Amino acid sequence: MKKRRDETELLLENIIRGIVEKKGKDILKIDLRGLENRITDFFVICHGSSVTQVDSITSSIEDTVRTGTGEKPGHIEGLDNCFWVLLDYGNVVVHVFLEEYRSFYSLESLWADASLEAIEDNQINY
Repeated sequence: MKKRRDETELLLENIIRGIVEKKGKDILKIDLRGLENRITDFFVICHGSSVTQVDSITSSIEDTVRTGTGEKPGHIEGLDNCFWVLLDYGNVVVHVFLEEYRSFYSLESLWADASLEAIEDNQINY
């Protein structure tokens, strides 16, 4: 079990590094492990200010994770319009929103009983 936790932490670090690299905004890590019937262990949510930035953040996450862990997402949705892109890594699901769509859907409020952690740029170890 400890090995899986270490792999998840490495995955989370690489996801967040990929977001920060392309200036993703308001990065939030949601720990769902304490909830029954959860669909994953963690959500990572961020947003960009344009569809081009959302696309760049998504590509950066994929590249950084592949380089840092060798993992690829099991599923990706939303690349057609880049309003809301979802990358599913199994135990971590990443949501990259266009700013207006993040405000509208407000995923953070749906998981309010989970542990929420805002990630600041200075928390990232390069």
